[in-house]
Amino acid sequence: MAHVVVKDLVKKYGDLQVVHGIDFEINRGEFLVLVGPSGCGKSTILRMIAGLESVTGGDIAIDDHVVNDVPPRHRNIAMVFQDYALYPHMSVRQNMGFGLKMRGMSRSEIDAAVKRTADILQIQELLDRKPKELSGGQRQRVAIGRAIAREPELFLFDEPLSNLDAKLRVDMRTEIKKLHQKLGTTIVYVTHDQIEALTLSTRIAVMFGGYVQQLGTPKEIYDNPANMFVAGFMGSPSMNLFPAKVATLDGKPAAAVTLAGGSTAAIPFANDKLASSVGRDIILGIRPEAITDKDGADRNSRAVHLVDAPVEVTEPAGSDTFVVTQIGGKDVTGRFRADVPVKAGETFPFAFNMEKAVAFDPKTENRVA
Repeated sequence: MAHVVVKDLVKKYGDLQVVHGIDFEINRGEFLVLVGPSGCGKSTILRMIAGLESVTGGDIAIDDHVVNDVPPRHRNIAMVFQDYALYPHMSVRQNMGFGLKMRGMSRSEIDAAVKRTADILQIQELLDRKPKELSGGQRQRVAIGRAIAREPELFLFDEPLSNLDAKLRVDMRTEIKKLHQKLGTTIVYVTHDQIEALTLSTRIAVMFGGYVQQLGTPKEIYDNPANMFVAGFMGSPSMNLFPAKVATLDGKPAAAVTLAGGSTAAIPFANDKLASSVGRDIILGIRPEAITDKDGADRNSRAVHLVDAPVEVTEPAGSDTFVVTQIGGKDVTGRFRADVPVKAGETFPFAFNMEKAVAFDPKTENRVA
């Protein structure tokens, strides 16, 4: 299990800088996910850790050794790519053993390693097939198996599930999670899919524009986003973000909002953090599951407040119904129970759990409460 330290990491292509002084540490056995939209620099960072891209500035250390100039083959890492990168003329057995053969291992050692890996991934029956005879999910298992067989100190995954269909992605997420729990190897995983990030990781680095916007556990990232980008990017549906003004209600701070049609409401905050900010404009953030019907609200919360608001749209989703209203000119989505009799065009009480609400500065977009 590797310990990785990335310090003040910079990457430039000519005058274009794509990674801006990144710092993070990956503990032994940790599963760190780099997540963000296309072009944010996450795959570039992964490739620099792998040694496939040069480092413009800063350091990458693996087990206390700076590896900036160390060739990939000497870093004791294994990388799983988006496109599987299997040799089409080789069998599964040969693909999985190829790296071991290049390291000079004996036939018996290679056979034992391939068998052990095939047992872990339950792909014994595939060993004599060629890649063209495999499904996408099977090919990805083989690609992962080839990495496992090498017994590296560090696994690097570059969007490994993006070519799979939706159901298979869910299945493979579970398999990768089980694999990490079984092997305990350090993993760095790149994805643009925030659900993958939340379900797989022990910690997440949310990236945008070549910077790490926030680094933390899935719960920290989800419940306490550092800024509006993290709030809007993480979660599906994403966090509701709408304008409000800090006001007072019965001597306590509240969020004053404008509903569709021009009516107003004041929703009390769960604490007094904004008590000295009366009159301040904010962006209020609250996730759909914290806006629900009255009987579906969290009964352990002491800060559930009802707001009668016009229903714009209802979206049945099986176990839930997403109900959309407008606040401050923005669509705001609540997650209601499936059997709630709510219809578009009517006014309905929305239950806001303000224990789950956060506030951002409209100018800096950083969290203020």
